[in-house]
Amino acid sequence: MRVILERSNLLKSLNHVHRVVERRNTIPILSNVLLHADGASLEMKATDLDLEVTEATAATVEQAGATTVPAHLLYDIVRKLPDGAEVMLKTDEDGNAMSVISGRSSFRLQCLPQSDFPELSAGQFTHVFRLESAAMKALIEKTQFAISTEETRYYLNGIFLHTVEVGGKLKLRSVATDGHRLARAEMDAPSGSEGMPGIIIPRKTVSELQKLVDIPDVVVTTELSDTKIRFTIGSVVLTSKLIDGTFPDYQRVIPTGNDKQLIIDRESFARAVDRVSTISSERGRAVKLSISDGQVTLAVNNPDSGSAIEEIAADYSSDPIEIGFNAKYLLDVAAQLSGSEAKFLLADPGSPTLIRDTADDHALYVLMPMRV
Repeated sequence: MRVILERSNLLKSLNHVHRVVERRNTIPILSNVLLHADGASLEMKATDLDLEVTEATAATVEQAGATTVPAHLLYDIVRKLPDGAEVMLKTDEDGNAMSVISGRSSFRLQCLPQSDFPELSAGQFTHVFRLESAAMKALIEKTQFAISTEETRYYLNGIFLHTVEVGGKLKLRSVATDGHRLARAEMDAPSGSEGMPGIIIPRKTVSELQKLVDIPDVVVTTELSDTKIRFTIGSVVLTSKLIDGTFPDYQRVIPTGNDKQLIIDRESFARAVDRVSTISSERGRAVKLSISDGQVTLAVNNPDSGSAIEEIAADYSSDPIEIGFNAKYLLDVAAQLSGSEAKFLLADPGSPTLIRDTADDHALYVLMPMRV
């Protein structure tokens, strides 16, 4: 294999694929990226056996061929080369090493044979639909913060993507929960998603997808089956196994009878929560909201370091209520809201609270209260 390409093109593609590779691997080949030069492009592929990313980039191929080299090492070398440089990648005749040559720099990397590289067989995809990158980004970003990190409840370690009929219209909905909070976002279901199975996209796949949908005005093609999902975004193809589990009936925890309505300035509220939570020894400590006519008093009491109180104006005219929440969870939800105001729908200090975005009807959040 002998190929020449622009450093910027090589770096951009390596940046997309190398992130999938785990730093510590018991299987040596999984530390490598597969390079395949053919025609006028160099294709790169990396996998961790659950997730696979492929990207092709334009290149001058002087000799077609394929090999695998350490992914993070190659990425670090290319990253440290000067802007605008040309990079030549060429393998030895015996295929045991690859040289990376640019200007006066020359590196020699150990190769492992291409034949050892695992293939994530995709199987047959049953559903295909297309979404603008901004729409896919909204579905992911408004929910991903609530994904559980608790490995024992593995079925909560991802985003539940499914279709549901609301008022006679089919919606594509994403939901994530960790048992303490829930985030839900939806949009009109795109053509092709009808009858799709409800699937759970793993946390790592969501994280990689989130970085790829940052490019505006790109169409994301989604193909899925019962066990796999594939996203095609421009020249990048992301294939992933799905979580094999049953997502709980989240509808049961979304309150419908919360009659106390609190409307509050989102930014003032977030800043106040951030300030008073400074007193707590760790971010998970509860902040108590004392809500009464026209105002909310935020209080944090930490026996080890002291206490904090702050008052902010609010639109509230129901019975006074005192309720506690995890400060970090409040800040996470506030960060997702796009409107200038947040709407809280409360019932009592022991029941779930519903939070809505005044500028976006398609998203809602549920927080379980804490005892304070």
